Amino acid sequence: MTELLIRLFVKDYTNVRSPQVRERYGKFAGFVGIITNLLLFLGKIIAGILFSSVSIIADAVNNLSDSASSVVTLIGFKLSGKPADAEHPYGHARMEYISGMIVSFLILMLGLQLAGSSFEKIIHPEEASFGILAVVILILSALAKGWQCLFYKKVGKKIDSPTLSATAADSLNDVFSTVAVLAGLIITRLTGFNLDGYMGLIVAVFIIVTGIKVIIETSSPLLGVAPPHEFVNHICEKILTYDGILGIHDLVVHTYGAGRCFASVHCEVSASADIMVSHDIVDTIEHDFLREENIHLVVHMDPIDVDNPRTMELRQQVKDKLQEIDPSISMHDFRVVWGNSHSNVIFDICVPFGYPVKDEELRQKVGEKLTELSPKYNAVVTVDHDYVPDLEEKGMHAAQTGSPEKNKK
Repeated sequence: MTELLIRLFVKDYTNVRSPQVRERYGKFAGFVGIITNLLLFLGKIIAGILFSSVSIIADAVNNLSDSASSVVTLIGFKLSGKPADAEHPYGHARMEYISGMIVSFLILMLGLQLAGSSFEKIIHPEEASFGILAVVILILSALAKGWQCLFYKKVGKKIDSPTLSATAADSLNDVFSTVAVLAGLIITRLTGFNLDGYMGLIVAVFIIVTGIKVIIETSSPLLGVAPPHEFVNHICEKILTYDGILGIHDLVVHTYGAGRCFASVHCEVSASADIMVSHDIVDTIEHDFLREENIHLVVHMDPIDVDNPRTMELRQQVKDKLQEIDPSISMHDFRVVWGNSHSNVIFDICVPFGYPVKDEELRQKVGEKLTELSPKYNAVVTVDHDYVPDLEEKGMHAAQTGSPEKNKK
């Protein structure tokens, strides 16, 4: 059914990489949420008033908040589709995350209010009557919310939307809360013990937990998160297919919302190669990534002295010494300034995020290992931190990613 609705109401629905199509998906999901949640609210609020049930009323208000959330989602997708301008050169795609944050606070506030009302009902219980109409409405509501969950999950997966994925989780929580209210009515009917206030409190807790979860999920993209390993590996593997690229490192990926991806990377090339040829390779990589991947990639060239056997032999020796310290340490930007009395061995090492050894202590250990090779070697070491753990080596060196500030030289 979801696929049929998408085909009917989303123009050019297969082109999910298009920002315009993505906006259509978001607006369509918003409209569906508004209509279905309003219908559920009307049915439950009538049943709650007729049978004097605070738990049903709480569940109804929960659906009303979902409808308000859908309005916010709809507005968020509309604003996120605005093109870049002078004040926002990276576009407005992060408005989707901001709208999700607003939704999460609305959910949390509602949950706290309903918790107070339910607690009052527990202290001062009022008799709630039982009716078949209320049971039927709650069963239909649970089924409708289950469909909503599948609908949001499918649309969210199609356009890779954290907001819709969070909304899907919210809908699943609503299924559990509605079932809890239904169970409370039945148990009250069978035992005579009034569980109405307790079930209302359970619903409120569901809402509060959902609000907190959505706050966490929507705040992460705004704070900046490491890109998925599959995405990073794809970038690395694609770059290494170009002739003349010996290795890559210092990969930085940051996004400004769906379809607004920016990245920078250091690509190693032979120092003996014609600089114009190497520059042409770099230009080709940048253009191909923008055209084929919609990634604004900036490539920095790092010349490597691969034709000097003495340098390359020492590089392998240093790499072996680093493995003795810790196999998780990788190395890049290796070069040597040879001299008679001493030689400066200059390189960067990369360690996993949260590495237990302090940078200064690690530099000292590396220097000691280098001295074991020759007392004439002076280690000039820069420590980088890998923000994507367990990333395999790419080319001659390990790729890494993190915040732009981390990789400034």
